Amino acid sequence: MNSKILFLILFITVNFQVKVYAQGNLLITPTRLVFEENNIKEVINLVNSGNEIETYVVSFVERRMNEDGTFTVVTEPDPDQNFAKPYLRIYPRTVTLAPGEGQVVMLQRIRDRNLQTGEYRSHLYFRSTTDYTALGQTLNDSITGVSVNLTPIYGLTIPVIFNTGKVTSTVTLSDLKLESQKDINLINFTINRAGNSSVYGDFTVEYLPLKGEPITIGVIKGVAVYTTINRRFMSINVIKPPLINFIEGSLKITYKSRPEAKKTTVFAESTLKL
Repeated sequence: MNSKILFLILFITVNFQVKVYAQGNLLITPTRLVFEENNIKEVINLVNSGNEIETYVVSFVERRMNEDGTFTVVTEPDPDQNFAKPYLRIYPRTVTLAPGEGQVVMLQRIRDRNLQTGEYRSHLYFRSTTDYTALGQTLNDSITGVSVNLTPIYGLTIPVIFNTGKVTSTVTLSDLKLESQKDINLINFTINRAGNSSVYGDFTVEYLPLKGEPITIGVIKGVAVYTTINRRFMSINVIKPPLINFIEGSLKITYKSRPEAKKTTVFAESTLKL
């Protein structure tokens, strides 16, 4: 496909609110790749949004999600973690893009009938090979006199997932607490996940007055809980409506699948009485 046509398609897609990752000068869509049951090939679209020619190396990295939502790079899977990397192939592994140019990277899944039932996940890593030495910072240790150069490496990762056999998950929300400090209002809670698959969706927080209609006061999108953890600690910044003091009524949290899912699923709901 002509690169200009591809770029135009992606530009239209982005403006219709399909989520796109952008870091440095690289745009990626989709930002999360899940193989459907019968699919053996999927594609990722890359676009160089900068003004210089860029070369990117595509590889895999393995990550463990922690209970605070951060990630740790790992080399060995946890007991409840299966790596997708051994069963995936990338074409091409190196991409050079002129300004405004786009290209497709293809992932092919290799089927293995001997795989155990469960979810398989790895993260696809896109790293720029541009030399950013001139942009680096130098730190001088006043005690040892040693200078350390800090050079940024621009890259990003997206999860790649496929399932084998029947996978299920159940979710509950617990430990709801409203914390107010000056002009900041946070609702803190815990996501509890059980089963052999991850969950991924959006959160909505509503204020339910004693009388009247619910008011949406907080939204956070694209929250995942992967199989490496059974719980994740969350905080959502909520907006206090005018004339509401958060003394009466209640707050309702809903966790449901993203709009692009084939079927809307409410994973969990919970209410905090004020």
